[in-house]
Amino acid sequence: MTDLLDKTARDRLAELIDEVTATPARIAVLFPAVARAVARGPADPDDPDGLRTPRVEDTARVALLRAAAQGWDRASLAREVTALYRHGDADEKRAVLRALDHLDLADAALDLVGDALRSNDTRLIAAALGPYAARHLDAHGWRHGVLKCLFTGVPLAAVSGIAERGDAELARMVEGFAAERRAAGRDVPDDASWLLDRLDKEN
Repeated sequence: MTDLLDKTARDRLAELIDEVTATPARIAVLFPAVARAVARGPADPDDPDGLRTPRVEDTARVALLRAAAQGWDRASLAREVTALYRHGDADEKRAVLRALDHLDLADAALDLVGDALRSNDTRLIAAALGPYAARHLDAHGWRHGVLKCLFTGVPLAAVSGIAERGDAELARMVEGFAAERRAAGRDVPDDASWLLDRLDKEN
């Protein structure tokens, strides 16, 4: 990510990392200000909303949170991460979700994943189904997350663990979704057809 930043932005991010390393509680103030203080924008111009790839400000916020986490035990870290998510705007929530895989939280942050998957914000849904959810979300919740992507238009390329966790039950659910679309005279998303073909080959 640092190669996307100019020297001024890199130096500023390093200063913020040093600050939260020394005083982890400062994350509450610095986390929301990262985009303004360091930089913002897509890492991939073809993914402006950061559905498949973290935006620049996401990665900077993840770096801050990883630094602050060194000063907390797991219970304290879970409380702080939850507070950042609950009090943050959509961009800050997305960054918290992207940070989960980088933190020692075990399954303590699954409530945040569930909250994001209940929303209709495609940025949050995509971020929620990253590596953390692939490892910790139960099969029922994960399958419904994949289906939520198909309903909301989140590209399945954003979902971690499709190859490992896709199963016959997911195929049944996706086929039901596709059948409902056809019955209503609506197009079936390319991702649904792709996933059904993949699952058919694997099962």
